[in-house]
Amino acid sequence: MAKKILIIDDELDIRILLKFNLEKAGFEVEVAENGLIGLDLAQKIRPDLIILDVMMPEMDGIETCEKIKALPDLKQTMICFLTARGEDYSQLAGFEAGADDYITKPVKPKILVSKINALLRRSLPKVEENQSDANSRVRINRERYLVYVEDEKIVLPRKEFELLALLMSEPGKVFQREEIMNRVWGSEVVVGDRTIDVHIRKLRKKLGENHIETIKGVGYKFEA
Repeated sequence: MAKKILIIDDELDIRILLKFNLEKAGFEVEVAENGLIGLDLAQKIRPDLIILDVMMPEMDGIETCEKIKALPDLKQTMICFLTARGEDYSQLAGFEAGADDYITKPVKPKILVSKINALLRRSLPKVEENQSDANSRVRINRERYLVYVEDEKIVLPRKEFELLALLMSEPGKVFQREEIMNRVWGSEVVVGDRTIDVHIRKLRKKLGENHIETIKGVGYKFEA
């Protein structure tokens, strides 16, 4: 079955260009001209991936992303920002809102299709259904995409979950930044240097400060 992609962009020529090339690559594609329409359409079709412009009328991409991620049925939907703005603060704002990747316009159609395929191919790190022993304060359920901190159930955005699942797959092991980037974001995806830091900071807010340790100049490790 073809993967569903929703394009949300206020520029007609961009929507036409992307839809043509993605359909040619075998995807099922729907389009929306702004965030409000896109949010409504996303709830109806439940796409596998949303390509989302940042600068739009009615409701910008950051707000649209936040609203999408707040919906239980769409929380795990992958979101890729497509925008002409390449500043670090825009990328950080996108990742803070829950985006999985960030592509700067203009982008060649073949490169875009390659990046989209890389995003959709990425799978979760292999972990047990209930990672960590029964006495651990933090437990993870891969099948249900849930994390338990003591008795509290937490639903994490996709990338935060994947990052935590990777770190928890081998407690005590120091995962280098390059390995984390390749295994969670994919070697074919180019993202900002601070992407990992943003996600680690958000995980610490939700899990507590004592579980993820920074190894300066190397990477991170999980301690139960």
